Amino acid sequence: MSIQLIALDLDGTLLDSHKQLSDRNKQALEACIARGIHVVPCTGRTSEGIPSMIKEIPGIRYAITVNGGMIEDMEKKAVLDRRMLKKETALDVIDQIKGRHIMYDIYADGQGISEERFYNHLDEYNITKEIQVLVRKTRRIVPDIIEYVKQRSGMVDKVNMFFSDLGEREEIRALLKQRTDIIVSSSLYNNLEINGPGAEKGEALLRLASILGLSREETMACGDGDNDSSMIRLAGTGVVMENGDASLKAMADYITGSNDASGVAQAIEKLVLFSI
Repeated sequence: MSIQLIALDLDGTLLDSHKQLSDRNKQALEACIARGIHVVPCTGRTSEGIPSMIKEIPGIRYAITVNGGMIEDMEKKAVLDRRMLKKETALDVIDQIKGRHIMYDIYADGQGISEERFYNHLDEYNITKEIQVLVRKTRRIVPDIIEYVKQRSGMVDKVNMFFSDLGEREEIRALLKQRTDIIVSSSLYNNLEINGPGAEKGEALLRLASILGLSREETMACGDGDNDSSMIRLAGTGVVMENGDASLKAMADYITGSNDASGVAQAIEKLVLFSI
């Protein structure tokens, strides 16, 4: 059965280490779209955080964002499916890290929400220059995140954390993993991302496939990190980057080149384009 939907993680997968889209990757995506294959960014970012160099490729219409919390039709500016985090749960999670040197923000209504005390001191949390640029482009500043959440009438999309102490990150991960009302994952070496039940990339991929009338066997997913594990496991064909986590490689159907070697294009050329 031929592949009709390709879900692509961005950071560490489709984008290189400088957060750029290589010409070879772009050409591979365009070749897929020309054949009627759905190319779907699948990211922990909001749709606002998807680079214009990707969104502006004609034919890229659907996106899976905030780790599977949202399935969006970017052409119609419509949300097709949403799995959120109760605001009481978000507040409880934040309360568990209160008083520690941990940066946290939330995603709500498709936007990142931060505070000046974090936004103006990103260097203190081991955040790379490339991610700092992304944070500054995609965050709205409020006086107090906790008060902002308390005053909201609805739920939130995600809680995100950055750590200056990686040992503390593992301590908090273990603590949060004891909960049954959240999903804990990470997309970067120094962060944790907390979503509500059902907000996983793999589940969202299958939900989108169903919306489009496709089977699991007609899907392919490419990723490199912890928050990609569900889509690598659930996709018809799971592709992991050479720079990916060892645990992810163990569940891969195919291991491709690194994100700095246009590994996405390598996989598409071998598994999709040359097999048609």
